[in-house]
Amino acid sequence: MADSLSSVGSVSTRNPVSDPAPNRVLWDESMTRYDFGANHPMAPLRLDLTMRLANELGVLDTLEVVKPPEPDDALLLLGHSQEYIDSVRRCGVLAHSVDLPHGLGTPDVPTFIDMHDVSARIASATVEAARSVWSGEVSHAVNPAGGLHHAMRELASGFCVYNDITVAIAWLLEQGVERVAYVDIDVHHGDGVEAAFWDDPRVLTVSLHESPQTLFPGTGYVSDIGGASAEGFAVNLPLPAGTGDEPWLRALNSIVPPLLNAFAPQVLVTQHGCDSHRLDPLAHLSLSIDGQRTAYELLHRWSHVYADGRWVATGGGGYAIVDVVPRAWTLLMAELSGSPLDPATAVPQAWRTYAQERTTLTPPTTMTDDATPRVSDIADGLNPDHEIDQLIASVQESVFPLHGILPRHGIQTGP
Repeated sequence: MADSLSSVGSVSTRNPVSDPAPNRVLWDESMTRYDFGANHPMAPLRLDLTMRLANELGVLDTLEVVKPPEPDDALLLLGHSQEYIDSVRRCGVLAHSVDLPHGLGTPDVPTFIDMHDVSARIASATVEAARSVWSGEVSHAVNPAGGLHHAMRELASGFCVYNDITVAIAWLLEQGVERVAYVDIDVHHGDGVEAAFWDDPRVLTVSLHESPQTLFPGTGYVSDIGGASAEGFAVNLPLPAGTGDEPWLRALNSIVPPLLNAFAPQVLVTQHGCDSHRLDPLAHLSLSIDGQRTAYELLHRWSHVYADGRWVATGGGGYAIVDVVPRAWTLLMAELSGSPLDPATAVPQAWRTYAQERTTLTPPTTMTDDATPRVSDIADGLNPDHEIDQLIASVQESVFPLHGILPRHGIQTGP
């Protein structure tokens, strides 16, 4: 997710799938209390606007809205140390403190009242989404407030206090799940989740993000492929600033399906930061809402093809809080529900009025940016002079052989 206040330097995809209804969204208004203050980009209003838009468009009628259970330290210890949890808890009564241990009290992660309680609730929601899916109660579940992928075991980072994704994946492994695939399409590298499972071949992490040369957190190079015990199980696609829909989708589609096919995950976990949109104020990619929606369609399909339909999704970054976040995550929830919205759907006037009153910004009128991105695959033909194709080929050459996959770009390697 976006996640620092500073930077470092049409082909249809629709393939109808059958889901038990209803699938689940984990939600409680108390999660909007994850609030770093009025001038912080991680505005809780983005969640309020998202859930209001989803409700007014009838998306929540197609999902079971479930309140997350009460969290406890035992759950958080799956991803964090007791010392760190205790520090976060103390921050909840020392609001506006600065220069605290573990990355707390910084401009990126200011302290606020009840910091522990709200952050733990978000982690609990993602674990409950995972439990719902693994138990077979639903095929898909989503926590739009989750996706806090930068938090480390003992470090708050990039607007993230507790790493709900790490905790949820660790919980799945505790239940006996043998293979979890994690795909992160936030504009920022999913460093916290990658670090947590760096040496664990039970977890495949794939992150599609803006180049670390131009964006926080400055990590996630092609050469970062996992620890000695899990080489090839960390996969990174660092894309150049300015990358738009079609090359972004080409990178996603050329790398993820072959890896999922070889890895055969029992659960697919995805992070859907929408800060890859061209209007996001903290990053430099150039996606449309339509490109993002296309990725949701692909990931939905892949959950059925490669993971027996078990799909756990979260939100993530996204700081264009009126134009992008509410539409993107409403489209995600609609896709996950099995009743996707027509992109031409009008944004309800009541929601537009409310959004404008809360922000003074002019809201969008439809659920599309009027783009029709084409999905391609490098296997269809390599352009060796194209920067994105060079990147895809490099990733394939670095990682695919470690999974017994031949690079699919037409360049022969090895004997």
